[in-house]
Amino acid sequence: MHALELVVLLGAALLVGHVLARRSGIAPPLVLLAVGALVGLIPAVRQMQLPPEVVLLLFLPVLLYWESLTTSMREIRNNLRGIVLMSTLLVIATAGTVAVAAHALGLPWGPAWVLGAAVAPTDATAVGAFAKSLPRRQVTVLRGESLINDGTALVVFGLAVGITVGEEHFSVPHVSALFLLAYGGGAAVGALVAWVNMNLRRRLDDPLLGNLVMILAPFTAYLLAEFIHASGVVAVVVSGLIMAYVAPRIIRAEHRRQAMAVWPLATFIINGILFLLVGVEIQYALRHLSRSDLGTALIAIGLISVLLVAVRFAFLFASAYLIRLIDRRPKQRLLRIDNRTRTVSGVAGFRGAVSLAVALSVPVLLDSGAPFPDRDFIVFVTSGVIVVTLVVQGLLLPRIVRWARIPRDTSVDEERSLAETLATEEAMAALPEIAADLGSDPEVVDWARQEYEANLAAVRAEGAGTADDPAVRRSRDHAALRLALIDHKRATVVRLRDERRIDDTVLRRLQASLDDEEVRLTAREVE
Repeated sequence: MHALELVVLLGAALLVGHVLARRSGIAPPLVLLAVGALVGLIPAVRQMQLPPEVVLLLFLPVLLYWESLTTSMREIRNNLRGIVLMSTLLVIATAGTVAVAAHALGLPWGPAWVLGAAVAPTDATAVGAFAKSLPRRQVTVLRGESLINDGTALVVFGLAVGITVGEEHFSVPHVSALFLLAYGGGAAVGALVAWVNMNLRRRLDDPLLGNLVMILAPFTAYLLAEFIHASGVVAVVVSGLIMAYVAPRIIRAEHRRQAMAVWPLATFIINGILFLLVGVEIQYALRHLSRSDLGTALIAIGLISVLLVAVRFAFLFASAYLIRLIDRRPKQRLLRIDNRTRTVSGVAGFRGAVSLAVALSVPVLLDSGAPFPDRDFIVFVTSGVIVVTLVVQGLLLPRIVRWARIPRDTSVDEERSLAETLATEEAMAALPEIAADLGSDPEVVDWARQEYEANLAAVRAEGAGTADDPAVRRSRDHAALRLALIDHKRATVVRLRDERRIDDTVLRRLQASLDDEEVRLTAREVE
């Protein structure tokens, strides 16, 4: 199968999977796994294998960077201790427990630790797909954990692979130095790339060039970090978090609009393809396992899936009570959650595309030319564990959330209402001075004041929860009228193009302007 045929096939499978997911109400990752397994039945697909390093180095930086740009820095700072503990100690404990279990099933220690490192980190995308009903704080902690724990898992993975191929050795000072270099070097590289990114974005007026810099940033951070043997994951995450904080001040609206049109689509495609590859890889690895190895692999999948949940629950509850004994500050008490909420976090530890990327990056051959021991076993078990966690935990999570009776999180709506109210009030207060500086016509000033007053009345009414307030109804009626007029203007412009009275270039420019206005008017309804 040619590369172009593979692209079309994966794209069609991605489309079919998401359409089926929407119509069935099943989470997209679960449907994509099944579609990927069906695609894997095609002989030509089974024969094609991506180079191991491509999956890790091409897909992972983009996913991590976008997750970093769209997470909450405030929530990460408020819950930093828990995030750090879960993304370091929990990952090491999980990898070690899985390695012991895999070794007991017959794997040598090197491949056993490789398998442990592959299944240890949780996946931010899977968390986002299944945990939408959770409060913002809990989702942010889960996403923050999944961003950083990839770095820990990859250090363990690199060490395990190095020991297996004979390039590394195990000692406490050596491992400590590896982790110090991974996190310290990765953070330094991430900060450097973010600094360069900021300076370039300030100077580039062209949105295309600005967003080209944005696309290059995660790959540059990952490449430079790997060059000095630091953590590329940490470098990408740090760079993304810094840019998320400073971007509102330095990036122009046109740049943001273009980025928001490109990045969600890119990450949507990459995530979907990785979930499809899980199904495909199960087919591939299954054919390369003997009957006895297959039985052992199925036992390993069940055992490891149970261990992942058990270790996570044990760590969450033990660390919480230990912190309560050590830290009794009032500030810490405010951050406490009850055991029901903690149970939800325990069930929400999904494995996903990152684990697959790690498993697929296992070398095919050793330096001696011999096959990497048990590589097919590692890929098959990792894929199976991903399937089990997504299916079993994914189906259980909604029930656990209902059982936990977590109150609805209204903080986002409240803070949005506050921001819109204050922004509009202060803009109205500054209106006379701004109008005087610009020399605006009094009629224009009155028109702007009336528009802002109507908007402020609607925002205040919505913030007070009075959706039937006259100001809200007038705002919605006004938006509906504007949208209808936009449709009429768009039809007129298209008709003029069809009549050859205007050029396609003029059509596209006018259409872009109308699209921007429509997006602005419908933004509240879309959210």
